[in-house]
Amino acid sequence: MAEWTWQYEGYEPAAERLRESLCTLGNGYFATRGAVPESRAGLVHYPGTYAAGCYNRLESTVAGRPVVNEDLVNLPNWLPLRFRLRSAGGEPGRWFTADTRSFLQYRHTLDLRRATLTRTFRYRDEQAGVLSVEQIRVVHMADPHLAVLRTVFTAEGWSGEIEVESAIDGDVVNANVHRYRSLNRSHLAHVQTGVEESETVWLRCRTNSSDVGVAMAARTVVHGPEPISSRLRPARHRAVRRLVIPIAPGVPVVVDKTVALHTSRDPAIGDPLEAAVDRASTAGDFPALMESHVTAWAQLWRHADVQVPGRAGRVLRLHLFHVLQTVSPHTADLDVGVPARGLHGEAYRGHVFWDELFVLPYLNLHFPDVSRALLNYRYRRLPQACRAAREAGRAGAMYPWQSGSDGREEAPRLHLNPRSGRWLPDRTRLQHHVGSAVAYNVWRYCEATGDTEFLHTKGAEMLLHIARFWAGTAALDPASGRYRIRGVVGPDEYHDGYPGADRPGLDDNAYTNVTAAWVLGRTVDLVRRLPEWRRRELLERVELDADELPRWDEVSRLLTVPHHRGVISQFDGYGDLDELDWDVYRERYDDIRRLDRILEAEGDDVNRYQASKQADVLMLGYLFSPAELRQLFGRLGYGLDDELWCRTVDYYLRRTSHGSTLSGLVHGWVLARVRRADAWKYCREALEADVADIQGGTTGEGIHLGAMAGTLDLVQRGLTGLETREEALWLDPVPLPALSEYGFSLRYRGHWGVGVRLRRGQLRIVVPESEESPIRVVLTDRAVTVAPGESCTLVLPPG
Repeated sequence: MAEWTWQYEGYEPAAERLRESLCTLGNGYFATRGAVPESRAGLVHYPGTYAAGCYNRLESTVAGRPVVNEDLVNLPNWLPLRFRLRSAGGEPGRWFTADTRSFLQYRHTLDLRRATLTRTFRYRDEQAGVLSVEQIRVVHMADPHLAVLRTVFTAEGWSGEIEVESAIDGDVVNANVHRYRSLNRSHLAHVQTGVEESETVWLRCRTNSSDVGVAMAARTVVHGPEPISSRLRPARHRAVRRLVIPIAPGVPVVVDKTVALHTSRDPAIGDPLEAAVDRASTAGDFPALMESHVTAWAQLWRHADVQVPGRAGRVLRLHLFHVLQTVSPHTADLDVGVPARGLHGEAYRGHVFWDELFVLPYLNLHFPDVSRALLNYRYRRLPQACRAAREAGRAGAMYPWQSGSDGREEAPRLHLNPRSGRWLPDRTRLQHHVGSAVAYNVWRYCEATGDTEFLHTKGAEMLLHIARFWAGTAALDPASGRYRIRGVVGPDEYHDGYPGADRPGLDDNAYTNVTAAWVLGRTVDLVRRLPEWRRRELLERVELDADELPRWDEVSRLLTVPHHRGVISQFDGYGDLDELDWDVYRERYDDIRRLDRILEAEGDDVNRYQASKQADVLMLGYLFSPAELRQLFGRLGYGLDDELWCRTVDYYLRRTSHGSTLSGLVHGWVLARVRRADAWKYCREALEADVADIQGGTTGEGIHLGAMAGTLDLVQRGLTGLETREEALWLDPVPLPALSEYGFSLRYRGHWGVGVRLRRGQLRIVVPESEESPIRVVLTDRAVTVAPGESCTLVLPPG
């Protein structure tokens, strides 16, 4: 059905990088970009394969000084399968490549329901005749170590031979992101190849710094005519099986390539090579593998699918598809975080940012085991965060802005402006609000799941260390009697210092201070509510003096929230900056999303202006419901009524360039409750961010996972006003004409498949039969209780 498929007609070299990202197939353990099998990495194609959590650290020289970067490693390429034809009695022709042929037909089809990528094409060979080819690719969801490629060749009106070369290629580097080209990109070493029996070749190697062992094995078999010849050819960096097969008119030649991948990070194996060879050699045939793969995906769709009619629903399903390929149930068994660009490319070097803030709220209500595993990634790196805080002269835990293998700060010291060609200081490591994001995710996960065991142990430990960091960072200003947090960078990212200042960072970023106050308040309340014996053990474990808690409570009530001209200030002094002539820049440049790069290339500095890359203050409206935000400001001693919030929204909306895919998402979410008529513009931008590549080529370097998951959560929580608190589902639906009908299911506490559907102003809740307790559902004007096996239809007041 059209709502389950994405098709790309014709061959367009300029669009290949984008298509390859959007046609990536994965299973949470590894993923492979949608490059054509005969291609090698170059300006047109990039056949990257990435295993979750497989990083390597290299030193490079940038602007005359050594820098060290850790990257998600591009693994050996398992895709290579090329062919050439010869007519009866003729010499072999040229190896086929899409870049040198004219096609009679060419199509790629991504089937979301079955998670397959199918390529069909027909072309006329200059020596033989017309050949029809169908290739079906799968990265297996039932067995996360397997992938399979089936190729079917059919000659039309001629006979002869087809020579097929199936290979694993270890001669690869990280070359997906052009602006990283001056960095050291060779991560693989000790490449060895070999053969096993008559059908299987293998390749093994190690990352040259992190020393992760990687092994692949490929079994290639032919169905149809018996091959005339078959050779296994291990070489220095390539393991090859070459076949010559007779081909006759209308008689399909089927070549199946089954590949297994293991690394030394895998549990329950001895040697990665032995495991890969055994898995590839004993894997089922193509029909059996397809059956188990499709079944595994059917179960995922059953638990997670969202039903929205029209184009929006089709895009949302694509977003969900890519979320599940990056963080699937297999992720629950891994020590990995949420890579901001999925397992789809090498942008941001595969690092983990705060994007889990946009991913976990969706997962909490569908795959809570995955959410817990992703939080465990942060917990295991808590000692590193505490060490970072100590080295900075701080208390508690200072989580890194960019994290990789071991949790140290991976944010670069320099970044390249491709417009000017200059390397500039990178101060994003001052985004300490990432710690608040970790705390927020812990709290929301526990609210949604009722997992008090996690909250009272690992969760509480993280919260205490993060709260301690904020309490130690905040300094009392005697003049105002309030606490201040200085020298940070907020979510906006454009502003990393004051114009002409000799120190980096900003003072009293409103988002940072309010979320810090929230963390402190929640943590103090949690500690006070813990059973006495558990509280004692926890305080002993983190070496917390009980006298610290009263100060934390005080800081949580007295942190500064700056204001200017009747709006909340993004940071202290924001209102004193110059105004930018937006019309001039929009007229001068086609795209001003990356205004910071434009201004720097002109010799100017975005720090001088009231201009934001993305939502900053307005992120507060994304994290907290209107009632919760008012309560937060009230606790801090500030008033926050609808009028002030609306003025603040309008103020920053006029001063934001939306240089991040997250910006449209957050603005759409906030505007849905503030200025509904304008909300759809930004919701639609969030939906189309990767599909239309609105950031100008960045999707080819990897999809934007936070924005994709965020659009799903926009339906799940944003439009419904869904909150999980006080042992109930709280709902406050907001009518949005363009998304006026939707449905989804939730996993809430012990209930699997709680149905939520909005249609024609009616909200229907269906609770499946179980032995669990009834669910309490609270709306703004009423509360109902729905027992297992029952449903309830609520008529909503007109919007």
